[in-house]
Amino acid sequence: MSHIIIPEGYRPPLSLYDTQKAIGLTKRLFEDALSGALRLRRVSAPLFVEASSGLNDDLNGVERPVAFTMKENETSIQVVHSLAKWKRKALRDYGFSAGEGLVADMNAIRRDETLDNLHSIYVDQWDWEKIITEEERTFATLQDTVRRIAGAIESTRRTLTAMFPQLVASQVLTDLDKVTFVTAQQLEDRWPDLTPKQREDAITRECKVVFLMGIGGKLASGQPHDGRAPDYDDWALNGDLLYWNPVLNCSIELSSMGIRVDAASLSRQLELSGCNDRRELPFHKALLNGELPLTMGGGIGQSRLCMLLLGCAHVGEVQSSVWDEETRHVCAEAGVPLL
Repeated sequence: MSHIIIPEGYRPPLSLYDTQKAIGLTKRLFEDALSGALRLRRVSAPLFVEASSGLNDDLNGVERPVAFTMKENETSIQVVHSLAKWKRKALRDYGFSAGEGLVADMNAIRRDETLDNLHSIYVDQWDWEKIITEEERTFATLQDTVRRIAGAIESTRRTLTAMFPQLVASQVLTDLDKVTFVTAQQLEDRWPDLTPKQREDAITRECKVVFLMGIGGKLASGQPHDGRAPDYDDWALNGDLLYWNPVLNCSIELSSMGIRVDAASLSRQLELSGCNDRRELPFHKALLNGELPLTMGGGIGQSRLCMLLLGCAHVGEVQSSVWDEETRHVCAEAGVPLL
């Protein structure tokens, strides 16, 4: 069952085809700005990987990948959830050096996603990764990178509103590059009686642009703020980039990112999460043996960025996906066009 909110009096800011033009412009502008800010080079990305490779992103560890077998040799194949681990291997294969990185246009299927205004079973994002040195595995590196990404978002917003003046009225937010940094533990200490999502809404309503750090490990309450697979982000050096969404009156996560696990943090997190069996997978063996570069990276939602900058109320206005009957009915009644 879907969970749809239609804001009172909502009307799409742009016509159906102008929305299409604005989506294309947003994606071109932002990818160029991101690549320049982080020294990234575009590469081709897989839609699926072999299940035995250990390269698929396990997200929270409970989501089921879409899977099938090849006719040729019955190899088990999984449609990717994201490219979090694949990118690290790709950096090694391309022979990139410290300070250099890649960006890929990632398309995925997440069959277990709960459908609402922000979630779809189809996922499109810019998956990026870059090589760093041991000395750069710090909060300072993470925060500098977040500010660069936020700067690329603000640059895109300014050009977009210049090209489509109709968007100005729908965009309450400006200065999208002014980021407040806060930890998940600080939010739990401040609002112990709120759920994690309510805490995110509270801090983002207050600060507008927030990077919420330290996601995956247990907090003082004994519970994590949110789930994270143990084998890509270092839980002590990661976070989510949150923006206040004035149309839906809630926070919207545009990016999950972080400094990636090294051998020590991978070993520790596999132990903590009860996933020691993964040590025998090819990716994990290579990392534990020091055969992969130290990196940082993340994913930035393409549809969510378009949704935020175009002032849309539903992600289906900026991506073509499949929706349940209730979603189609509610949106049709409210005049919200689903692509």
